[in-house]
Amino acid sequence: MNHTRPHLLSLPKILDKRGNLSFFEHPNQLPFKIARTYWIYDVPGGEARGSHAFKEQQEFIVALSGSFDIVLNDGENEFKFSLNRSYEGLYIPKMYWRSLENFSTNSLALIVSDRSFDADDYVRDFEQFKTLKNG
Repeated sequence: MNHTRPHLLSLPKILDKRGNLSFFEHPNQLPFKIARTYWIYDVPGGEARGSHAFKEQQEFIVALSGSFDIVLNDGENEFKFSLNRSYEGLYIPKMYWRSLENFSTNSLALIVSDRSFDADDYVRDFEQFKTLKNG
């Protein structure tokens, strides 16, 4: 499992005529123990969330319902991931600028991270992020 680059992770999918079930756990799917869980919902049309990087925090994001795009930047290149399946999520290592956008109606983004909230871990200025990332 690559812990240095963002990548999609397929989650187990247990099919059942009564309803399907998916899950993630450490260390089988996630490369980190979960310290914090939060979710984003009721995002008005055209709004974006995120627009920051973390100095140390790693995250795993799943679209539990609906769809949205995650745009990542490593300081030089931009990558876009579209999430729309509740059995697939995006692993994001530390020091990637991220923006969540293009939310569909009733979308629900679940985010788990390896750290508790720490305002000092956020990098909220893109130019400062590029300087930190590229030296």
